[in-house]
Amino acid sequence: MSAARQKECDVAIRITGLTNSFGDDVVHEDLSLDVRHGEILGVVGGSGTGKSVLMRSIIGLQTPDSGRIEVLGESMLDEAEEDVSIRSRWGVLFQGGALFSTLTVAENVMVPLAEFYPKIDSKLRREIAMYKIALSGLPEEAADKYPSELSGGMKKRAGLARALSLDPDLLFLDEPTAGLDPIGAARFDELTLELQRTLGLTVFLITHDLDTLHEICDRVAVLADRKVIAIGTIPELLATDHPWIQEYFNGPRGRAAAVSHADEERRLTRYPAPSKSRGFKR
Repeated sequence: MSAARQKECDVAIRITGLTNSFGDDVVHEDLSLDVRHGEILGVVGGSGTGKSVLMRSIIGLQTPDSGRIEVLGESMLDEAEEDVSIRSRWGVLFQGGALFSTLTVAENVMVPLAEFYPKIDSKLRREIAMYKIALSGLPEEAADKYPSELSGGMKKRAGLARALSLDPDLLFLDEPTAGLDPIGAARFDELTLELQRTLGLTVFLITHDLDTLHEICDRVAVLADRKVIAIGTIPELLATDHPWIQEYFNGPRGRAAAVSHADEERRLTRYPAPSKSRGFKR
């Protein structure tokens, strides 16, 4: 296989020349971004830079003004080419979980199964849902609870279980640790990384959490000035001179997250955990 062809195969999501606007408000203009197979890509940017709009464009909930989006080799904007089955190859965790309030956790997880595999009998559907609930770290008794009976962290995990219901290749996470306490956020990061390793997922992760960026992201894409202005590892981003990037990663919170990550790296070097394979090399 040629180097060019191999590079094409390494791309799970390709966005080229994307423009999104709402009236006179242009959110994205000629935005381009490649997401590699098997990586955890963090997406950051200030308020109003269109991080969630970008995700919604990729999954078909927002129709861009122009541009091209390819997901797993399929065009998402060409109606003649778009295959509805491509939607079964990704899972989405929206902010706050976005659970159906009148359905139990198990019933929420079964919604995608009923949509894409209507011939599966209810007993098997329930068994699959229970497995996904366990995979997300929820106790078995949470299956028959309603969203109003769950804590914030449990709602996130229930939303994650639903996102995993179809055994996706891609996982979209929109602010997954927002509103969680530091311990809960760290545990969710650990779960995300473990799922990525175990299931070979490609993860598109929108976050403001600097600890998350340092701990689990392979690369970080920065949205500003209506575009992706930089993408790379955190050390690579720190080598740029863009003022927002410098303020974000070198501000008080950024420095604290970097120190915490360095301390953890030193601890792991001294007391290494058993090695695990990973689809994308950090």
